[in-house]
Amino acid sequence: MAVCARLCGVGPSRGCRRRQQRRGPAETAAADSEPDTDPEEERIEAGAATLAGLGDGPCAGPAPPPRCSLLELPPELLVEIFASLPGTDLPSLAQVCTKFRRILHTDTIWRRRCREEYGVCENLRKLEITGVSCRDVYAKLLHRYRHILGLWQPDIGPYGGLLNVVVDGLFIIGWMYLPPHDPHVDDPMRFKPLFRIHLMERKSATVECMYGHKGPHNGHIQIVKKDEFSTKCNQTDHHRMSGGRQEEFRTWLREEWGRTLEDIFHEHMQELILMKFIYTSQYDNCLTYRRIYLPPSHPEDLIKPGLFKGTYGSHGLEIVMLSFHGWRARGTKITGDPNIPAGQQTVEIDLRHRIQLPDVENLRNFNELSRIVLEVRERVRQEQQEGGREAGEGHGHQGSREPPPPSKELDAAPAKDSGEPGDAAAAGEQSAQSGQGQPFVLPAGVSSRNEDYPRTCRMCFYGTGLIAGHGFTSPERTPGVFILFDEDRFGFVWLELKSFSLYSRVQATFRNADAPSPQAFDEMLKNIQALTS
Repeated sequence: MAVCARLCGVGPSRGCRRRQQRRGPAETAAADSEPDTDPEEERIEAGAATLAGLGDGPCAGPAPPPRCSLLELPPELLVEIFASLPGTDLPSLAQVCTKFRRILHTDTIWRRRCREEYGVCENLRKLEITGVSCRDVYAKLLHRYRHILGLWQPDIGPYGGLLNVVVDGLFIIGWMYLPPHDPHVDDPMRFKPLFRIHLMERKSATVECMYGHKGPHNGHIQIVKKDEFSTKCNQTDHHRMSGGRQEEFRTWLREEWGRTLEDIFHEHMQELILMKFIYTSQYDNCLTYRRIYLPPSHPEDLIKPGLFKGTYGSHGLEIVMLSFHGWRARGTKITGDPNIPAGQQTVEIDLRHRIQLPDVENLRNFNELSRIVLEVRERVRQEQQEGGREAGEGHGHQGSREPPPPSKELDAAPAKDSGEPGDAAAAGEQSAQSGQGQPFVLPAGVSSRNEDYPRTCRMCFYGTGLIAGHGFTSPERTPGVFILFDEDRFGFVWLELKSFSLYSRVQATFRNADAPSPQAFDEMLKNIQALTS
């Protein structure tokens, strides 16, 4: 602000009296209101000008061009300049002088800030009918609620969830993202609005709960602290149906599952009752959301990290976040179930240990696949023990001596890692790089909720998966195989469970969801896992 003041010829700056002679009457009056310039300072400035060759003496150099202040620029040019500045800087600019403050009431400036900072593409001119200005939209809606834009995980026991808060037209809307109906992992995500915020009048924004059969009604949002906020419905009677809980339950089944109660009673009754209870009761009390970030991407990543929807045993489809950490890849549950809660690391892939699958005929034999995987597991244990001894520890993944992460064009797996001759591994790698892939089929006896899985894969790695009893009791990691099919699909064979999970990328685009740094993303993973540990 001080810099702007000096440029404008107002404020605490002290300059030559000649500039006052070039000012208009209004500007001169503003300058006269300031304390007089110290004569000693004038003398020092004049002496400095003479030394610089800018004085009036015979040896003076050419006179400098006259200095022009921002105040002398035409208003339309000032509007263009101010409109290119971040909206957060404009209030400080308004304190410089009356002229700036008057110009900053121009709606063109704020319309551009709404568009460039928040992606508002609506015709904001229609707001004039309601008496709401673009400045009001920016200050009382977009800027005020900017902290809740992005991806969030609701705190609903073990179930979690995915909430995306976005600017949608002249609203801020919280969309709850739901996986497709089981087992169609390649179908797009389903979503429904939970709340919206908009300006009904100039005073303040209005929060509305969107859940319930009686339409939008009054709600409340409170920003608890950084990266955490809560919602509360103020009219929970709008969620009730005349037929009571039974009618609500049947309606929910039709909307969320696309099936009747009789169709799925014998499969998921216990889980459905728990999920329905939580899904409806979350609006009776304050519900808290915690921010989640999309994983950062690096050129050396096996595929682009992100969100994937996949089959998970008898619990239907769930949302998993795939991220890369050096030679590890991790799948973190964004949605959970009564056995493995949201926030837990469901799979971990060791990118140092490639697995070369046998030919299709031998792959159909589950015992052959099991033999290969268990051999790799034994080798991993030996490496961990050796690494622990060298690092002076009894466990761990070779301490801090992690090898660099693998590139997309990995070297052929050595014969000892694949159980196959080295030339066979090289041939498999060459076929993967050429785009042909390796034939793939599930071994006999391995269950899968989706029979429409890809019949070719690029490469496979050793990994472990997390299993537990109801209520997350007796959790343990068991060996498995990570199968990379293409850029948007991967699978995991759970050796102990003899089951297969297929995951497909969530194709939606999420704004305001990137982590500010890799460290912030790692910290977020620790926080959401600690909540359910």
